[in-house]
Amino acid sequence: MLRHLGNRRNFRHNIRLAAILCLTAGFVNIAGLLAFAVLTTNVTGHVAYFAESFAQGDLRAVRIIGLWMFLFLMGAFTSSLIIGRIGRNQVFAYTIPIFIEIMILLLNGLYGYRYDGSIALQEIFAGSLLFAMGLQNAMVSMISGSVVRTTHLTGIFTDLGIDLAAATLPLSLQKPGLRQRIILRLVIILFFLAGAVAGGYSFTLLQHYTFLIPAALLVVAMFYDISRVHLVKLIRHLRYSLLTNR
Repeated sequence: MLRHLGNRRNFRHNIRLAAILCLTAGFVNIAGLLAFAVLTTNVTGHVAYFAESFAQGDLRAVRIIGLWMFLFLMGAFTSSLIIGRIGRNQVFAYTIPIFIEIMILLLNGLYGYRYDGSIALQEIFAGSLLFAMGLQNAMVSMISGSVVRTTHLTGIFTDLGIDLAAATLPLSLQKPGLRQRIILRLVIILFFLAGAVAGGYSFTLLQHYTFLIPAALLVVAMFYDISRVHLVKLIRHLRYSLLTNR
């Protein structure tokens, strides 16, 4: 899911990647909104609030919203920098950004209850989540070759509309892979929505501990490939032992 890059990636890898990380983003999106009253998975809405605050001369809001947008950007920058320095073709180069994101979610899950409505704590908690989502979005984009996006749906709905329109054309005029692209976009939308619904329900029961659920999903994503690598090596070792002992 994470270790297959470039030409080694196939449709199934992208489906798995989209499913688990869109589910994670859906959880974070609704949990961040309910816990800190801030959208934490994209910056589109923040741009509108930034412009409104700037027009009204509310410089404090301009500073806070500007900081959140900057933190999302820095998350994407940090993820890309880490992967670039380690090497995009290194098998586990992508586990470091995931590990950082897990730590951020754990901190929000374990200490988010301290949020008392103060601006300072809102900046810290919401800002850290925006950084984490920027981290995830850049990482997923680099893994999938910009095929999968997990933290926002505007472009996905647009692309799905284009693909659905293309699907009405005669088969001779349809581009290869159209059906797979439609399925992938539907998976992204449905799993993001599922994460948001499940996260909203979980928040009523668990409050800030809801952030521990997407952290657990990321642990699964991080160790999925590691466990598969060890399993494949074990199987090869057993096969080699059987052949040499004949």
